[in-house]
Amino acid sequence: MATVELYSTSVCPFAHRTRLTLLEKGADFTLTEIDLNNKPDWFTNISPNNKVPVIKHGDNRVWESTIINEYLDEVFPEPPLMPRDPGKRALARIWMDFANIKLIPTFYKILLIQDQEKQQRWIKEFKEHLLFMERGISQTSSNGSYWFGNELSLVDLTFYPWFERWSVLEHYRGLSIPDECQHLKRWWDAMSKRDSVQTIINPSDFYIKEYENYANGTASGITAKEMREE
Repeated sequence: MATVELYSTSVCPFAHRTRLTLLEKGADFTLTEIDLNNKPDWFTNISPNNKVPVIKHGDNRVWESTIINEYLDEVFPEPPLMPRDPGKRALARIWMDFANIKLIPTFYKILLIQDQEKQQRWIKEFKEHLLFMERGISQTSSNGSYWFGNELSLVDLTFYPWFERWSVLEHYRGLSIPDECQHLKRWWDAMSKRDSVQTIINPSDFYIKEYENYANGTASGITAKEMREE
């Protein structure tokens, strides 16, 4: 089978998802790091949206991290990272969608918005998302370590990169996980210990430095422009 060519950057949480998926699959892949502040001219021929991650695999080119990861789960079926039961698989996709359209935009808005009143509203909404996640994982995990019990899934890999970056929220906005989120804390602890996570983990100071321009509202990259409140 052809080797996967991954175009990534270490600071990007979306690319982080795909690197973790490839590591969990034990798939052969090559990694090309892209400087998001100085993208090579040829990158637009690789990535239609000019973002990472994007993969090339044989004749296939796939972008958008959630779609990439489902593709990888299909072409590298072992170990499976989606529930086999259709109902649970649908629920997994619901949670991945929740990450993309609810939790992640709120994460960025907390950092990007400089108006204190608006910032507090986003913090309140973020905490509500976390409590919603706590209720969800308490129902689906059956007291296992992961979202769907004892087996890792793409849901876990979808959420985890933003928790590795929690130090950014803590440092710049003083946020901590609500005390009520005990299942979520146990999940985070279990995820942090996985070999795939430990292989590519970055220290808190790395993220604090890299996200400084988000926290002071000067970030001008594609993600910042998409996430910033108009």
